[in-house]
Amino acid sequence: MAANIFGRYVWLIEQFRLYKRLTYEEINNLWKRSGLTDKENKDLPLRTFHNHCKALEDIFDVNIECDTKGGYRYYIETPELLEGDALRSWLIDSYSVLNQIQADKKLEGRILFEDIPSGHEWLTTITQAMREGKVLYITHQGFDKPYENSFDIEPYYLRVINRRWYVLARSPYYSERNRKRNKEDGGDRPNDVYLLYALDRIHDIETTDRTFKMNKDFDINRYFEGYYGILTEEGVAIERIVMKVYGVHRKYVETLPLHKSQRKIAEDEESTTFEYHVRPTFDFYQVLLAQTDAAEILEPEDVRKTMKQFTENMLHYYKDA
Repeated sequence: MAANIFGRYVWLIEQFRLYKRLTYEEINNLWKRSGLTDKENKDLPLRTFHNHCKALEDIFDVNIECDTKGGYRYYIETPELLEGDALRSWLIDSYSVLNQIQADKKLEGRILFEDIPSGHEWLTTITQAMREGKVLYITHQGFDKPYENSFDIEPYYLRVINRRWYVLARSPYYSERNRKRNKEDGGDRPNDVYLLYALDRIHDIETTDRTFKMNKDFDINRYFEGYYGILTEEGVAIERIVMKVYGVHRKYVETLPLHKSQRKIAEDEESTTFEYHVRPTFDFYQVLLAQTDAAEILEPEDVRKTMKQFTENMLHYYKDA
């Protein structure tokens, strides 16, 4: 029953996100068509609707207002705050799809999802440690490591990208090592070292009794500023990258931007030119190469030359084809 009530709340938010402003009568008609009611054409009582609106504020911090001068239409008070909250939007979107599948058995087997083989079993442990400020003792083996290692981490953030979950954590070991070395030789190494760990490379996790406090000066947005994904490299500056995309592929790039900085700067009958402000790390080159022969890097020259080198290396693999 609780899951069904939660599903109602998510469904109600989704209607306001989709239709913006609705009267109670319109909401009730949508409800009767939703498939979430256990009886055909069953109404959503007005009192229940108001109770649901109150629950949305308590649970999701979403305030539903009523425009009494505009025909008693209900709406989300500050929709931009909801859409700007990536976690809330993602949770609502995900549950909305699950809602509809459960509501309409006819859709079973007709919606296909992309699997994320990324260590789901560790998510609960990590999020609980983040909430309680507990140090985790993990056993991890990177792809480039011949054996596993066990060490402490202070979990700060979780991030999912390219079908993998990652935890961004402060490393007590490397942070302390830097501080000792700085004290010995007067160096300026960072006193706090933050590293990313893929959850599917974690073999075991133990929650310790030790606690930590997040560095109040740590800025996650600044940490990933200009990066495409999770690879961060010292000394790689943000560059203005210009890419021309040809044919129908430009529509795909325009509707699903390669990076949040993407901006269209020119267009003709055959191509569209996009501008990016990004650090050209290896994972960004990977997404550029994924555009195959439908795109061309115009500038800067160093990025263009690197792309040329990648394509020459690839051509070498197929020289006998």
